Amino acid sequence: MSEHKVVIVGAGMGGLCSAIVLAHQGLDVTVVETSGAPGGKVHSREVNGAHIDSGPTVFTMRWVFDALLRSVGTSVEAEMRITPLQVLARHFWPDGSQLDLSANAQESEAAIAAWSGGDEARRFRAFCNTTRQLYATLEGPMIRAQRPSMGRFMGDLGFKGLGVLAQLGPMRSLWQQLGHQFTDPRLRQLFARYATYCGSSPWQSPATLMLIAQVEMDGVWSVEGGMVGMAQALARVARRGGAVFRYHSTCQRIEKRQGRVCGVHLQSGEFLPADRVIFNGDSAALRQGLLGDEVRQAVPQTAPPRSLSALTWSMHAPADGVALDRHNVFFQNTYASEFEDIFERQRLPLQPTVYVCAQDRPAQLASGQAERLFCLVNAPACGDGNAITEEAIEQCQTHTFQHLRQLGLQLQATAANSLRTTPQDFHRRFPASGGALYGQATHGWTSIFKRPGASSALTGLYLAGGSVHPGPGVPMAALSGQRAAEAVMASLASTSTFQMGATFGGMSTP
Repeated sequence: MSEHKVVIVGAGMGGLCSAIVLAHQGLDVTVVETSGAPGGKVHSREVNGAHIDSGPTVFTMRWVFDALLRSVGTSVEAEMRITPLQVLARHFWPDGSQLDLSANAQESEAAIAAWSGGDEARRFRAFCNTTRQLYATLEGPMIRAQRPSMGRFMGDLGFKGLGVLAQLGPMRSLWQQLGHQFTDPRLRQLFARYATYCGSSPWQSPATLMLIAQVEMDGVWSVEGGMVGMAQALARVARRGGAVFRYHSTCQRIEKRQGRVCGVHLQSGEFLPADRVIFNGDSAALRQGLLGDEVRQAVPQTAPPRSLSALTWSMHAPADGVALDRHNVFFQNTYASEFEDIFERQRLPLQPTVYVCAQDRPAQLASGQAERLFCLVNAPACGDGNAITEEAIEQCQTHTFQHLRQLGLQLQATAANSLRTTPQDFHRRFPASGGALYGQATHGWTSIFKRPGASSALTGLYLAGGSVHPGPGVPMAALSGQRAAEAVMASLASTSTFQMGATFGGMSTP
């Protein structure tokens, strides 16, 4: 084993991917995790013997994991069983209309033509061309890159890329841009929902988030065993490479000596020496001094605006009345009020949009048969205060399930069939976050330059997770972990005379 010791704090998606890369390079890697299983925000809850995925539920950007696993001599197919979904999501509106968005753009176009008319179908085709071009333009300089600076980003875009952004209108909000793309307000509402995938408001997030539509059209998969199964598979790969996982081990403090990180203190009193530490947690925990006053300097001291939190229900119950697919969205008429309530009034929405992940679908189920369901409404990230009362939570729950019944879904959350998670619960699980599930909100077109990068301001401390570049979501957090591992290897290469070898991402390392 290498004399280079790396401690990774947190077995979330970023930490798992860092561990895979570094262990494969022969480093002495220890991952410490407070909970009893890998995954971080990817987790399940047990209700009446059924395990329900109760965090991220969508597997996209498969190329991230294909490249990572190939780099260590294995593959996605060898490590997990995944199935492509034909229906990306099923959408319901109060007027009784319903639309399936398909993985096949031509099928979606035909469905939109039958649902909203040929003109809107042609607008959808133009929208797909725009999002495809936008994704191709931004994947390299924004998604794959180490933390971009404004100058480097513009340089990497080149004249052609700058032209693409100029045509889009990058100063526009996502909501404004969608008004240029569609006349049917339901389609504007459907694609505006992608802002919430980054924990943001469509009225404040940049038009560039339209590229998420292309991410989904490139493929959405379900994973056997759920997203938790995916986390377990990645942990197995890391262990095969030599990484050691220590669960139920909470990092109390990151130690600094002579101007650089030298290890971590566990809550148990044990000290783990390390010459490199990767912190795979919300960067706000460093800023607030929860890992020690000496490491506050590792991240910018100005707190960014928090992203969305959520109020969720993990359920094992019958769901009758409408045919669900795996991913389902139940919209309200007054869409803007949801984000005004959350971001301006800092309260649970009075008219929430409801996401329902039916984890046993698209299989046909008998009427009245209990199934695994995860229901979510967006919420403000103020779980560290007193703004969200128990009365407000109960009121939101009532409005949520009333809305589902009004749109035809017969489903009721009870103490016997469900477990509820509030922003306060998320804050306790992810300290310093207030319950924010996506780090900072992606508000304003310059927000991509404001997230911390993999290399922190403190020598020997590196950052991974959804609160750092390239941002939130399972594949983005995975990329952040790989960027952190690459930064660790680059730092070793700069002080080493060892022979260089290739790693994921194409950089040279010892």
